[in-house]
Amino acid sequence: MWSVTPAALDVKALVACWRESLLAQAVLLGKTKGYVHHPQLTRFRETADSTVAIATFLAYIADEADRRGYHFNRERIVETPNPQMSIDVSDEQLAYEWRLLMVKESQRDAKAYRNMVAMPVGSNPLFHVVQGAIAPWEHVLDLNALDGLGVLASSEQH
Repeated sequence: MWSVTPAALDVKALVACWRESLLAQAVLLGKTKGYVHHPQLTRFRETADSTVAIATFLAYIADEADRRGYHFNRERIVETPNPQMSIDVSDEQLAYEWRLLMVKESQRDAKAYRNMVAMPVGSNPLFHVVQGAIAPWEHVLDLNALDGLGVLASSEQH
């Protein structure tokens, strides 16, 4: 479940984020036994109302799908989203996810990658960016090892 703005997600990432977030919603509602230890659920569980938080996240993903002309079934969102709700995300977490997504998009969708390079780093509207380190629940990958095309080196020159 990406912290980055849904506008930066290529089609594959947008659909995967929707599906993964629906599963997260089921976990937070106690309706499934799988996925309960997924690290990204931590930030939703730490809110005053985790089911409203995930509903709000899902609504922003669906908004982006609508913007692109796709239809994500909003009836699957169980709670009423709260556009005033926000969850803190650190600037370093957001930067890490941005770089990871950039590497992934460079390898699977050249057009989405070019669009991402042209846009400023941004978060999903649910998240409020604060100074800080990468989240302790994040499984940090060696992005340079994944970056076979040299995307990260070239993006740092811009």
